[in-house]
Amino acid sequence: MQNTYNPGQIVYVIYRNPHTQDVANIQEAAVVQTPNHPNQLALFLYETYYPISEELAIFHSKAEAEQAYYEAFGSADIEDYYG
Repeated sequence: MQNTYNPGQIVYVIYRNPHTQDVANIQEAAVVQTPNHPNQLALFLYETYYPISEELAIFHSKAEAEQAYYEAFGSADIEDYYG
């Protein structure tokens, strides 16, 4: 899976709020090299490194993420946070 991403690439993830599990939104994240493991890639999101895995909903475009969000949650009211 990591072969499809490159350091510096911007991707979009469907992210669940860890404090309120029924809230999900689309977040922009950067693909980076993991500081402690330079040969591994991670997502940098909210000042945290997340190992890239099959468990993450990662999309190459915002449109792909929005479509998946709509299919999963059935709502066109998508919250976007880019900060």
